[in-house]
Amino acid sequence: MLRLENIVVRYGAVEAAKGISLEVKAGSITTLIGANGAGKSTCLRAISGLVPLTKGEIWFEDRRIDRLKPDKIVGMGITQVPEGKRLFLNMSVSDNLLTGAFLRKDAAGVQRDLARMYDYFPALARARSRPASRLSGGEQQMLAIGRGLMSNPRLLMLDEPSLGLSPILTEEVASIVETISASEGLSVLLIEQNASVALRLASNGYVLETGKVVMEGSSEELQGNDHVRKAYLGIA
Repeated sequence: MLRLENIVVRYGAVEAAKGISLEVKAGSITTLIGANGAGKSTCLRAISGLVPLTKGEIWFEDRRIDRLKPDKIVGMGITQVPEGKRLFLNMSVSDNLLTGAFLRKDAAGVQRDLARMYDYFPALARARSRPASRLSGGEQQMLAIGRGLMSNPRLLMLDEPSLGLSPILTEEVASIVETISASEGLSVLLIEQNASVALRLASNGYVLETGKVVMEGSSEELQGNDHVRKAYLGIA
């Protein structure tokens, strides 16, 4: 479904992605794990068209997309939920969700999906008229995910959805992601520093270190790898 082929991304003199290649299969959850600065968010930004490639290619459903503008990429069915939520805090929950459907022309479908978001996230249904600033951290993350889903994506990219959440809320958000992917056949590319959660959700993953893919495989293979266990799962 999605392929990154030997992509290189530079921020000035700094090479943040050093020939990264990876694949996301249709209907799967794929995770990228690694420390801060490993190049994970750079991959998502490149896929979304937010940073240009110095080298390499990005393909989505057999179409090259690395030369397209971000709005065209969203229109093709790729949506990113950014790290830190990036909500419109003074706007209502309902209006925040509707911003996710900005490019859509099917008004009836938008309303159906709005109702579906309230089914997925009952806390948002109860707070639909409240400004986003009055939501808890977990509710704000649910709103960010719901806003992403309102674009009706085929590939949803999540950047650190558990950041700043308690263990209980992290498990709740993880369960929601798993349910949505399974029930809708939605492909997910997940960046998550909580490697144990990420590898439990994903069918396969990639380990990034200093801008390079140093390991890839099924979640079971990565969970059993000594380096992953020591460096990312905290298991000696």
